[in-house]
Amino acid sequence: MRNDSYPLELSAVRLDDDDDCAIIIDQTLLPGQASELRLRAPSDFYDAILRLAVRGAPAIGIAAAYGIYLAAKRLDTDIYENFRKYVSGYCEYLNASRPTAVNLRWALSRMETVVEKNSDSPVSEIKSLLLLESEKIATEDAEMCEAIGRHSLTLLRPGMGVLTHCNAGSLATGGIGTATAGIYLAEAEGYGLRVYCDETRPLLQGARLTAYELIASGVDTTLICDNMASFVMSRGLIDIVLTGCDRVAANGDSANKIGTLSVAVNARHYGIPFYICAPSSTIDLACPTGADIPIEERPSGEVTTMWYSSPMAPDGVKVFNPAFDVTPAELITGIITERGVVAPPYENNLTNFV
Repeated sequence: MRNDSYPLELSAVRLDDDDDCAIIIDQTLLPGQASELRLRAPSDFYDAILRLAVRGAPAIGIAAAYGIYLAAKRLDTDIYENFRKYVSGYCEYLNASRPTAVNLRWALSRMETVVEKNSDSPVSEIKSLLLLESEKIATEDAEMCEAIGRHSLTLLRPGMGVLTHCNAGSLATGGIGTATAGIYLAEAEGYGLRVYCDETRPLLQGARLTAYELIASGVDTTLICDNMASFVMSRGLIDIVLTGCDRVAANGDSANKIGTLSVAVNARHYGIPFYICAPSSTIDLACPTGADIPIEERPSGEVTTMWYSSPMAPDGVKVFNPAFDVTPAELITGIITERGVVAPPYENNLTNFV
């Protein structure tokens, strides 16, 4: 049952009714303030993606697609080559905002391909095609989330304890999430799951975002600090781990929010199945292994000062703040895609799900 005290529908990104701007929930302010931002210029989208006002691999891809459409819509030229160069430049610009999530590059590539494949069409028609493609990317993602949820549901049983890390829910996608999709469908079926949310330091996506949206949907939700996961597992409270991901390499190695690797190691120790929930758009067959995935490093202030009224570390201390880690394929029980659950060996099986 939905908690009506939560003031916003949990739609991470959408176009407004006049196709004049994209509307996002400013996730940097949750859960204390539910506020929306309107993005128009490419710099608006770049800033929103960079500072995590919009985040989660699928939602980033959708936002970037809308950003390209809105930028193209405002270009005042009828000359195809000029139009193509501008759109290509915008794609390159937005792609630099975050390097790890492959959905960003994937969505921008789709938008750029629309321009390149329609070189004989009037620029006005290409603009309309870019709108259709951006809406298609959003619609497809919502459908992927629903399908991932149905496949996840086959792995869930009433009363299970589920651990998730970071936020791979409605706030990170165009639909009901990836890691949360099965949880929401199970809730609708009356499974009575007990969901444990890792806090997810240093940006607290589990505490601020996953807990927020699960409670808003009436799910039995317990928040734990990241370093409590092993203890909770040792008490027999966790039956399955479901996490999202930002990129899956061809061998099955998967990059996700920092701390996911620790969860996977602990799950293996306690014999708990560990599943990655990944739309096919996050599977990067051109990336051989996890060692080839670029790992974004974030500002030190996210660790030392961001959540504190005064600095919580000595002045001058060195800070290492990688945004992601890579879970090796051998620790992953299965990868849940919209087309089914991929089992090892991933080198052979992933190609059938892309």
